[in-house]
Amino acid sequence: MSTSRRQFIKKSTVFAIPVIIPASARGADGTVAPSNRVTVGAVGWGMQGPGNTQSTMGLDNAQVLAVCDLDKTHLAKAKETVDGFYKNTDCAAYADYKELMARKDIDAVTLAVPDHWHALVATAAAKAGKHIWGEKPLARTIVEQQAIVKAVEDNKVTWQTGSWQRSVDNFTKAVELVRGGYIGEIKEVQVGLPSGHHDFAGTASKNTVTPPPAELDYDKWVGPSQMIDYIAARVHRNWRWHYNFGGGQLLDWVGHHVDIAHWGLDMDNSGPSTVECQGEFPDPAALWNTCTKYRGELTYPKGIKMTIAGGHADIAGGTKWIGSEGWVYVNRGAFDASNADWKRFRVLPDNMRKADIYRSGNHFKNWIDCAIAKKPTITPVQTAHHSAIPGHLCLISMLSKSKIQWDAAKQEITGNPEAAKLLTRGYRAPWQLG
Repeated sequence: MSTSRRQFIKKSTVFAIPVIIPASARGADGTVAPSNRVTVGAVGWGMQGPGNTQSTMGLDNAQVLAVCDLDKTHLAKAKETVDGFYKNTDCAAYADYKELMARKDIDAVTLAVPDHWHALVATAAAKAGKHIWGEKPLARTIVEQQAIVKAVEDNKVTWQTGSWQRSVDNFTKAVELVRGGYIGEIKEVQVGLPSGHHDFAGTASKNTVTPPPAELDYDKWVGPSQMIDYIAARVHRNWRWHYNFGGGQLLDWVGHHVDIAHWGLDMDNSGPSTVECQGEFPDPAALWNTCTKYRGELTYPKGIKMTIAGGHADIAGGTKWIGSEGWVYVNRGAFDASNADWKRFRVLPDNMRKADIYRSGNHFKNWIDCAIAKKPTITPVQTAHHSAIPGHLCLISMLSKSKIQWDAAKQEITGNPEAAKLLTRGYRAPWQLG
C-alpha cells in the first residue's frame, strides 16, 4: 500500500509515461496536425497535477495550452514545466479557473484540486463544454457528486476519472477472471485501504497558526469550506487529513480499490443496501482529524458481503473476491489466486476470456481518444460516483454512529434523517453549487 501513484507509473511497463517524447507529439513531422489535437488546460499543480499534465503532454493527439493554480509558486512551476516541454513560452497561466474555462480554444481540462473544490470546478468545466479528467473521490459529499454527474451528462462532455488501475494489466486480468465465472458465485469481497495519516508534503512540523504566505490566496483556497486558521501542515497535499477539505484515507482510496471491486462484481452503477462502519478518530480539534482506523460491513445485491477496512491485519491491502469455487486477489504490483495456473500469465489468454469487459492500456490515452470519438471512457462519471458512494456511506455511518439503509436506485438514506443530513454540507458565502 506504500506504492504511490507516481512510483507505480514509473515501474509499470503498461502505463508508463514516455521518457522520450516523439517529435510527432509537437507536430514537428506533421504526424498529428495541431488542428487535430485536443487542447487541454491543467487546473491544480499540487500532488497530482504535475503527473497528470506530463501524461497528457506525452500523447501525440493532445496539447496543453494553459495552467491554473491559486499558489503563485505552483503556478510559475506549472508554466515552466509546460513551456519547457514544448520549448516555447506559449503556456498561459491563470489564478482563476473561470478565466481558463472561458477560453473557447481549450477543449478539455485536467482537474487536480482538493476535494472540497471538486464540485465547483468540475461543474463549471462541464457547463463550459470541456472534456474532463477528474480525480477521485468524485467529490467531498454525495450531493456534490450528484451535481457533477448531472452537469457532465447534461452537457454531454467526456469524463475520465483518475482511477487508473482499470488501465493496468493485473487488475484487468483479475476482473476478467471474476467476471468470467472462474471463482463461481461471489459470496464475499474484501477491500483493504490505507490507515493513519501520511505527511505527503513534509510539513507536519509546521503545525501552528501563522499568516498565510503571500504567494497563496488562502481565502479563495478555502473557498466553499468553513474558514479556519491557516496552518501550513493542513494545506498543500496534507489537506486530505482534515474534514474541512478532504475525507482521509477512506475517501482518498475508495475510488481505487472499491472501484476495482465494483468492476469485478459488474456493479459499476449499483451499490450497497446496508452499511455499518466503526472507526477511530483523533480529537476533532487536532491538526489532522480524519479517521485513522476503520472497518465497514456492507451488503450488496445477491447477498454479497463487502468489508472495507483500513488498519486491520486480517484484510490485506487491495481487492479480494471470494467465490463458491475459489478466490482472486489483486493490488498494485500484486496478483494472487486460489488457482496457481492463473498466476503464470500477465494477461488472460484469448481462449480464457469469457467476460466482455472494457479494456484500456493507457488511462490518459483512453480519455483523449474517447473525447475525440465521443465515446464513454473506461471510468466515466457515473462509475466514479458509484465507486465513491460506499466510502461516503461508511464515513456517514461512523459519524452518525448508526447503521445506514441505502436506496441505491433513489440514491438516498432511508429511515435516518440525522444521517441523511450528512449527504451534503453548507457552503461558505459567496460560493454556491448551482
